[in-house]
Amino acid sequence: MFKAIIVNKAEDETISAHISDVDESQLPADGNVTIEVHYSDVNFKDGLCLNGKGRLVREYPHIPGIDFSGIVLESDDPRFSPGDKVINTGWRVGEVWFGGYSQKARVKAEWLVPLPEQMSLKQAMAIGTAGLSAMLGIIELEDNGMTPENGPVLVTGATGGVGSIAVAVLSSLGYEVSATTGDVEKNTPFLNQLGATTIINRQTLQEPLNKVLESAVWGGCIDSVGGVTLARILAQMKHETAVAAIGNAGDSSLPATVIPFLLRGIKLIGIDSASKAIPKRIRAWERLSRDLPSEKLSLISTEISLLDTIQAGKDILVGNTFGRLVVNVKDAS
Repeated sequence: MFKAIIVNKAEDETISAHISDVDESQLPADGNVTIEVHYSDVNFKDGLCLNGKGRLVREYPHIPGIDFSGIVLESDDPRFSPGDKVINTGWRVGEVWFGGYSQKARVKAEWLVPLPEQMSLKQAMAIGTAGLSAMLGIIELEDNGMTPENGPVLVTGATGGVGSIAVAVLSSLGYEVSATTGDVEKNTPFLNQLGATTIINRQTLQEPLNKVLESAVWGGCIDSVGGVTLARILAQMKHETAVAAIGNAGDSSLPATVIPFLLRGIKLIGIDSASKAIPKRIRAWERLSRDLPSEKLSLISTEISLLDTIQAGKDILVGNTFGRLVVNVKDAS
């Protein structure tokens, strides 16, 4: 038996989450790698699954947790052997497949990535889906010509998981980073420590677009907000630069025009980390192990217990979390 968070739905549709003992026979039978989970994390999608929102979970009872890191216990696939350290993010684990809020997990080998040598299991979950998405976005921008010489790079939602890791990585690569936040006075010291040089009140980018083109300012952008904010940014991009769209924390709509694309040759690149091919995942994780300073990762992340995760899932849905929450699954009691 081992500990896991179980989410249940009652006959009256009420959703509840609690820690329970689980038998290994209850893990998915069609997985071919069994892992001792050491760490997980808390993403917005985890909050939805823990609270039965977003119609992500199809069947109850359910074990959520879209990310985890741990050590292989058993493997029926030649790619992995007992003792291997691995990472799982995406592939709808924690949504339609039992996830990482469990001291044991069983998944498919083709979903797993080897842990980079320079990275610990805890650091991997301080990064998680959010950090992987940020790095995939940075790689796409680099592959489309972004360099420090192009000018400042804008990161929206900079105190969130994606944004904070994007700021830390970009600054370590020599970029001049501008960061948006809802509370400039409170968050400026934190964002300066991560490497942002200019802090912008997010409200300045929330006014509707008045002209199809604004002054060309940005040499690149990592956006996790969407909506009017993204539309304004597109109108401010320099010639032949690109924006990586990673989230829609503000709005899923895009009230923009095609003019910046036609007159400045800009690109808008969507980042789907959940189904990204394994070679691209490995490239991103290796880059993170080199380009994300461990001292900055420590500033971003906070460790919580498996029990604390239930409340954290509520908090993240209303914006009451900061940076990255790392769940210590192995030591749950």
